[in-house]
Amino acid sequence: MLNQLELPFERRTLDLAAGETKTPSFLELNRFARIPVLQLEDGRTIVESAAILLHLAEGTKYLPSDPYLRSQVTGWLFFEQGDLQRPIALARVYHIRGLADQMSQQIERLHADGYVGLEKVDRWLTTNRWLVDYRYTIADLAVSAYVSLASEGKFEMDRFPGIRQWIERVKAEPGWLGIFDQSRFQAG
Repeated sequence: MLNQLELPFERRTLDLAAGETKTPSFLELNRFARIPVLQLEDGRTIVESAAILLHLAEGTKYLPSDPYLRSQVTGWLFFEQGDLQRPIALARVYHIRGLADQMSQQIERLHADGYVGLEKVDRWLTTNRWLVDYRYTIADLAVSAYVSLASEGKFEMDRFPGIRQWIERVKAEPGWLGIFDQSRFQAG
């Protein structure tokens, strides 16, 4: 979102396996000891991805001002956190860290849960171009982040043509960056 708003920022990547989110200095930034954290120029922090997106999108085209449409965006943010993030992220981590064989039962459960969420997104996208109001919003940005990485967790994404086309539309948005891409507007 920072990149799409063309706001300069400094990105810091932490080593989660080394416990960098559990240090006293990090705990001062985020009481929940996890990422992401947005530290404002005045030193205050905003934690949790949905809260960060809502803060950054306030007053922009990425967050509708209409109360009903805003509630629809918020609903998708909650859905992403509750139904998609955990199963997709954990299955992905187990596979990319070479733990898939020893975590096969857990991955099977994660896939079962993840497919339920992915099917709901795909069903919505068969009749809707975007998640809310015929336009790209922070709902699309938030939901697409993990969904675009689901194949790395061995989710069979060919099953979801609506998602595949939607991800292409999301990636075509001006200033869009993948979750691991470096900013074009990064301060330095």
